[in-house]
Amino acid sequence: MKLWLLRHGEAEPRARSDAERALTERGRLETRASAAHLADVRSILASPLVRAQQTAALAGEILAFAGEIQTVPWATPDSDPLAAMRYLDRFEGESVLLVSHMPFIGELGGLLVHGHRRDPLSMRTGSLAELDGEAMAAGLMRLASLRHPRPV
Repeated sequence: MKLWLLRHGEAEPRARSDAERALTERGRLETRASAAHLADVRSILASPLVRAQQTAALAGEILAFAGEIQTVPWATPDSDPLAAMRYLDRFEGESVLLVSHMPFIGELGGLLVHGHRRDPLSMRTGSLAELDGEAMAAGLMRLASLRHPRPV
């Protein structure tokens, strides 16, 4: 299985609610730069928050993704990585892109690679991690790459 973890691009600092914060122009540039490294994505999953939905849509455009982006309620900033792993397990053998937020996405990546949450992946806005492995289990995935978009 290949799991791509993409942190949403930079978002505006304020909106009516945190969930409604939209991407800035810089956030769109960050997303485009990172999404250019994606390959063979069969499914796109995204947090329900606006900035993640916009990031997923941009990544889908760059990939010429013909499928539907799946909104997953368990991918918000404070979500439980264990619940995410149970859900992601159904994509065995596929290449999946998950668009989400810190601290969740860093903790999920750290748990999959290191087997614990004490060493989360360091992901700035727009960062892209590529993980691969035979099973969606703690400590059994390999960090193939971690890319951070260049400052704009």
